[in-house]
Amino acid sequence: MADLPQTPTVLLSETEIARVVADLAARIAPVIDDETVAAVLLTGGLWFAADLTRALSRVGRNVRFDALWLASYGDDKASRGRIDVYAPFQRSLQGRKVLILDDVFDTGLSLAEAGRIARDAGASEVLTCVFARKPWPEPRTEPDFVGWEAPGRFLVGYGLDHAGTLRGLPDICALD
Repeated sequence: MADLPQTPTVLLSETEIARVVADLAARIAPVIDDETVAAVLLTGGLWFAADLTRALSRVGRNVRFDALWLASYGDDKASRGRIDVYAPFQRSLQGRKVLILDDVFDTGLSLAEAGRIARDAGASEVLTCVFARKPWPEPRTEPDFVGWEAPGRFLVGYGLDHAGTLRGLPDICALD
């Protein structure tokens, strides 16, 4: 971590993250069923999706699972303004409800593109859920479910990274 600008500052602890995920599961469970496809946006959303699908199971919802690998940041701290698709959905979405899961919502580009791809694949309904929503100066299509209102800072940990590092931190931290 010698090349990092500073030591990460904890904003949300592992315990608080678990509470947020459990709350999201309780809010989502009544509007989905076991035929719903929970689709994580890779790579950062993987930590959140794993925790949320287990939390949904604890409240009686055993969703199907898939992934869509999109990227708009690369190793940069700012979005490039375009979405690259590295791997499409593997499961048929035809006629199914899809719950798209992502770690952080800022520009909204990845979530919007994932929703478009799911609808084009025949999803009957697309719901979106993000762990964290950051403030953004421009209008954007908002997610259906938000776990935590994050500050407008550069976040790492719990799947969020700095040039591919720090994803594995158990807490969400600021690195700015």
